Amino acid sequence: MQRRDFIKLSAGIGAAGLTMGLPALTPARAQAKAVFKASDVQPPGYPTVAATENLGKKLEAATNGRLSVQMFPSMQLGGEKETIEQTQIGAIQMLRVSVGSMGPIVDDINVVNMPFLFKNTAHAQRMMDGPIGQELLDKITASPNAGLVALCWMDSGARSLYNTKRPIKTIEDLKGLKFRVIGNPIFVDMMNALGGNGVAMGYDQVFSALQTGVIDGAENNPPSYVFSNHYTAAKYYSLTEHLIIPEVLVFSKKAWTSLSNDDQALIKKFAREAQLEERELWKKYETQAMEKAKGAGCEIVEIADKAPFQNAVKPVWDKYGPKYQDTIKRIQTV
Repeated sequence: MQRRDFIKLSAGIGAAGLTMGLPALTPARAQAKAVFKASDVQPPGYPTVAATENLGKKLEAATNGRLSVQMFPSMQLGGEKETIEQTQIGAIQMLRVSVGSMGPIVDDINVVNMPFLFKNTAHAQRMMDGPIGQELLDKITASPNAGLVALCWMDSGARSLYNTKRPIKTIEDLKGLKFRVIGNPIFVDMMNALGGNGVAMGYDQVFSALQTGVIDGAENNPPSYVFSNHYTAAKYYSLTEHLIIPEVLVFSKKAWTSLSNDDQALIKKFAREAQLEERELWKKYETQAMEKAKGAGCEIVEIADKAPFQNAVKPVWDKYGPKYQDTIKRIQTV
């Protein structure tokens, strides 16, 4: 048995112990003690990890230790696909996941996965904080396919291209390069439209794939590029900012329905606070990441003219845009 399989099995056994205890969290026995397993692919100290841990501390204090959160960062319980599945069955209770990975499960959420949808991160934040943001969270919660309760958004900045071969200054520089993308057809089509070769791959596989040459590059925000050590293998980071994909904190619906209304309201309150706290942590972390990349000799490339990149993804908009056109119009006017 491979170590990762053993870790997942152990997590499942441990979580099974928790979920076996969850039926006790019926309204009649809502005072039962519970430790919620929380998962994140990112390392300790990462803004999403820190904000979720702080949510757990607040929850523990507010319930006098009755409810608490145990964080498993750094892909300890698996990549995003695996941990979504574990959260759906209740083996994990709380999960921070990219909306890119949620799109194939809840199609309506794919609207925010469209390339160059947002003008900038401030535009994306206004969407998240307003009625459209709440509507999209509600669509995740209402989806019979998901089995999840969407608690809040979290920032993940803008995604740009990095690779091991050459600095990308123009769209022509992408040609022939294999880029990892999140396993979502929109992103594969986007990368192919840009002239690269889109390779769907789990986040947990990216670092070794960069090292061994299975892929030439990937696309992500500066903190993920740096603090997952991708920058040590891929020295060229080009600020295309082609995607601004929010992230979402979700709770297992299987576990959620066993909680009292008061406990649900408490978790939602602290999740909203976590959304705003993570945003402040993100700003600092992003600055630190860029400084670290520059200090390590990485070449940070400013893209003077993004128009060719934006024009190249028109086929993606033609293919996927019509079904989301009403929401897209509302987002663009936020």
